[in-house]
Amino acid sequence: MSGTKSGGHADDPFQEGGGSLLRQPKAVWATAGASVVAFMGIGLVDPILPSIARGLHASNSQVSLLFTSYFLITAFAMLVTGFVSSRIGGRRTLLAGLALVVVFAALSGMSGSVGELVGFRAGWGLGNALFVSTSLAVIVGAAAGGSAAAILLYESALGLGMACGPLLGAVLGDMKWRYPFFGTAALMAVGFVAITAFLKEQPRPARKTSLLDPIRALGHGGLASAAVAAFFYNYAFFTVLAFTPFVLDLSPYRSGGVFFAWGVLLAVFSVIVAPRLQHRFGSLKVLGGSLLLLAADLLVLGYGDHTTAVVCTVLSGAFIGLNNTVFTELALGVSDAPRPVASAGYNFVRWFAAAAAPFLAPKIEEWTDLHIPFVVAAAAAAVGAGIVAVRRRPLTVGAEELEPRHAAQDGVSAFAN
Repeated sequence: MSGTKSGGHADDPFQEGGGSLLRQPKAVWATAGASVVAFMGIGLVDPILPSIARGLHASNSQVSLLFTSYFLITAFAMLVTGFVSSRIGGRRTLLAGLALVVVFAALSGMSGSVGELVGFRAGWGLGNALFVSTSLAVIVGAAAGGSAAAILLYESALGLGMACGPLLGAVLGDMKWRYPFFGTAALMAVGFVAITAFLKEQPRPARKTSLLDPIRALGHGGLASAAVAAFFYNYAFFTVLAFTPFVLDLSPYRSGGVFFAWGVLLAVFSVIVAPRLQHRFGSLKVLGGSLLLLAADLLVLGYGDHTTAVVCTVLSGAFIGLNNTVFTELALGVSDAPRPVASAGYNFVRWFAAAAAPFLAPKIEEWTDLHIPFVVAAAAAAVGAGIVAVRRRPLTVGAEELEPRHAAQDGVSAFAN
């Protein structure tokens, strides 16, 4: 697709009849609605982490395993989702993912121990990976008014889900920590019924994806560089998401408000601000600068007072939004591998950091003090910036500094795969 030009997007979802973004088949709305709930599940537990720890008599590091198990399974699932969807079709893959989320979200709410909850979150991660990695392709395939309108709708679902997940967790979690899990299961069940009713099976790809295709794609120097840099960045990202709630130690409502504001900034900077900055400065300059600003923000967060920590937590959403967009563009534009395959290989690497940070940050605090986990996260973000600088040539060969364009217009959202 065309990039962002001075005159606007060539593929404008509001051109030719206007309002095409809203004139979508029921199948698209059903899938987009379920996508909102799927993305809500990422930040759902943020406001209730301290409540879960108290309710299950668990330590902070034990409760943080809710993220570790979720994203560890997600990482490995990246090798499986393309294999599955290319064989059984997008509709069946979506329904399988939704069914797993419904079952394991409900089981999470019934957990009697932190070990059970961690295990059920792993099953939830598998279901979410199957659904999220397939939903964008399904929306684009079923949408009316061009792919740009469909992708913009999907991006809106991502932002809404990331912002509203903490709010849902706060509202339901303030009554009882188990209720957000039951609420998610109920909403996903509604999504399952809607997709069953409105979405028809779409054509399968001409070539089936093998389990090793994403690994082979990482043999490209540019894609491998992007994946390794994103690994360090994701460590910083998920230190904010999974460890900061313990540091802020707010009520579920207050914590939900903080992470709602964080999610709004993430969405705005990912969808609106990033393409404009890229058009002016270039992708790698934006990425390197944003990573360094995130590192500085984390240092201030770790050593500031409580009010400063709240402000820096919210502000980090802006840098995370920028990074998500540019990293996804790099992953999808720097190699000649098919985009779903390149995305799977890239995400296979980076999600391991999302699994590691929630486990290591509380452990580092136990071994040292409250400040050091943020120092480590800041160092990780700085390492990511260093990799982008050192590996500049592999990251731009064949992409010519990656002409600025919206990440989602390359076929996937930052969280999609």
